[in-house]
Amino acid sequence: MDQRTVRYAVVCALFAALIVVGSYLSIPIGPVPIVLQNLFVLLAGLVLGPWLGAASVGLFLLAGAVGLPVFAGGTGGLAHLVGPTGGYLFGYLVAVVLVGLIAGRRGDLARMVIAVVAGSLVIYLLGVPWLKVSLGMDWGKAIAAGMLPFLIGDALKAAAAVAIARALRPLLISQGFIESA
Repeated sequence: MDQRTVRYAVVCALFAALIVVGSYLSIPIGPVPIVLQNLFVLLAGLVLGPWLGAASVGLFLLAGAVGLPVFAGGTGGLAHLVGPTGGYLFGYLVAVVLVGLIAGRRGDLARMVIAVVAGSLVIYLLGVPWLKVSLGMDWGKAIAAGMLPFLIGDALKAAAAVAIARALRPLLISQGFIESA
């Protein structure tokens, strides 16, 4: 295994670990808890790009699927992937790829902002309908329970992801952990 492959594996594992840490920082407020997972998912897309970011999120989802306690509140298992929050979890995988593709490798502020907004929307677009179907809610209740309480916090997390990425990405490039444009 060459050094570049090892470095990529290390940063993917580190970002997967950050996503796990984000799940332990959880505030239960109904069927969908407030977590920092989405901050780290957005950050993975901004810093690692679409494919290494997807590897990080995929590793996180795989760990949870096999039962490791990596999901919100320290839970795990396949039931969480098909339960009320499953759409949000799968949304993370789609979002990290989209964020990475939109943001690109140059670290342009405008592209990063557009990327995290698009990524956050994708998480909601997969999460809210899944919540609606899994709990038999009408649209109004699903939106009220699965989106509205989180909008301000998610906007703050998206802004934090951009700020952190703008500082972290150059550092990781200078140390050879990721490549620049």
